[in-house]
Amino acid sequence: MMMVNKTKAWKKLAEHYKHIKNVEMRDLFDADDNRAAKFTLKLDNLIFDYSKNRITERTIKHLLRLAQDTGVPEKIQAMFRGDKINFTENRAVLHTALRNRINTPVLVDGKNVMPEINAVLAKMKKFSEAVRLGKFTGHTGKKLTNIVNIGIGGSDLGPVMAVEALRKYWAKGMNCYFISNIDGTACAEVLNKIDPETTLFIVSSKTFTTIETLTNARTCRKWLVDALGEPAVAKHFIAISTNKKEVEKFGINPENMFEFWDFVGGRYSMWSAIGMSIALVTGMNNFEKMLDGAFSVDKHFRETDLEHNIPVMMALLGIWYNNFFNIKRYAVIPYDQYLQYFPAYLQQLDMESNGKFVDADGKVVTYSTGPVLFGGAGTNVQHSFFQLIHQGTDIVPCDFIIPAISHNEIGNHHEILIANVLAQGEALMRGKTEKEAAAELAKAGKSKDEIKLLKRYKSFTGNRPSNTFLVKKVDAYTLGQLVALYEHKVFVQGIIWNINSYDQMGVELGKQLALNILPELSNNATGIRHDCSTSQLIETIKKMRK
Repeated sequence: MMMVNKTKAWKKLAEHYKHIKNVEMRDLFDADDNRAAKFTLKLDNLIFDYSKNRITERTIKHLLRLAQDTGVPEKIQAMFRGDKINFTENRAVLHTALRNRINTPVLVDGKNVMPEINAVLAKMKKFSEAVRLGKFTGHTGKKLTNIVNIGIGGSDLGPVMAVEALRKYWAKGMNCYFISNIDGTACAEVLNKIDPETTLFIVSSKTFTTIETLTNARTCRKWLVDALGEPAVAKHFIAISTNKKEVEKFGINPENMFEFWDFVGGRYSMWSAIGMSIALVTGMNNFEKMLDGAFSVDKHFRETDLEHNIPVMMALLGIWYNNFFNIKRYAVIPYDQYLQYFPAYLQQLDMESNGKFVDADGKVVTYSTGPVLFGGAGTNVQHSFFQLIHQGTDIVPCDFIIPAISHNEIGNHHEILIANVLAQGEALMRGKTEKEAAAELAKAGKSKDEIKLLKRYKSFTGNRPSNTFLVKKVDAYTLGQLVALYEHKVFVQGIIWNINSYDQMGVELGKQLALNILPELSNNATGIRHDCSTSQLIETIKKMRK
């Protein structure tokens, strides 16, 4: 396949960029009172306003042609069909099947996987309800009210993000904790907060061999056994895995093992039994509502033409800035405290998926792929990195997320929050000229010398892009929609860049080398060659630990 930057559509976009790169968004808005309506898309109660971007209708026309020419419509259908689009691992990519709420057959190697998926969902519902109602109790008969999820990567980031986002729906008296980091502090801090008699551990590892997860799980197992004895393990541990032999060896009742499948990648596994912590803490009804919300986006993504397709438009705007404006970063800023972990979750989704330099034909790409993503909850981040976003030398496109209604309507807090997010988008777009800054300073009674000194410092270049997602309220359905939108956005960008968005081989090398270093730290290995820096650090650390 021809590299995308050699295609006719790409070249037309490059030519178009020369004509639009200096166009001011404030001028585009001043010239068209209908601009917001032209560049707004809706799905249920979710509104995507992308009018504050450095685009015209001609830009969109060229971007849509790029999507057509790179086969986006066909490859969307191939994913839903169960084709093995994860070509480096020869796997289908079917996290969408996990939320297939109309239960149409989904075939993998000629077999309909929906009966297995539905069986696991039913098993999740039965178990989570038994725990929540006190029918499944701990070893001493006490109700299990402390849920501890032990996982890493997708087995942690998705559940912790969703559980926090849905905190308002937590069952009364129930708490949820997450252990992912191999740093012993992560484990110790959780164990210091909980009671062994009322704690249920979820060990989330597909292979049940992940070193970080299993090390943490064994530490928690020892803590439990020291307190309650060996037989307690079967009543206080469950597993999300496919390795029945290792699960049983650990002491977990195989009836309390919940499986998932090779066609579900780690960073997409929240929709599977990996989401057990969500079901336990917020209720299976909310977990299913989250599936419903994601399914509504899947349907929209699969059936809507490219021009009105929200994930496609999100992806194309990202391509526009990444590959033509040479802006290799963007920020996601939810103005909702419950979504504070959403940017961290998206970091893995985006950067692990599209941080690739080899294309589907095995060639080294000659264009930029995955951007750097960062973010945090507004208004907190307005007092951290917004200085750079407004006046820094590098442009950072922003995605703002705001609910019209808060879960906690206290005084006028939410009105102030909404005013802030709307002001940020407007300020980034319009900026403030030196002339406008000088007029403001004069109005404030500043002298001519003060105005001359301060007007440039008080000016803002503006013309900085942002998207705004407006939702009615952050509930389980809306959360499912938001996550699915970004999932599909990342997929579309991977299609256009001609890379595999569904493997993550870049995480392997460091892990391999760590396995070599580990025995050296325990003085159990010799003769392993490293660079002089690594060898020196190993020896120094060993001396310090003595």
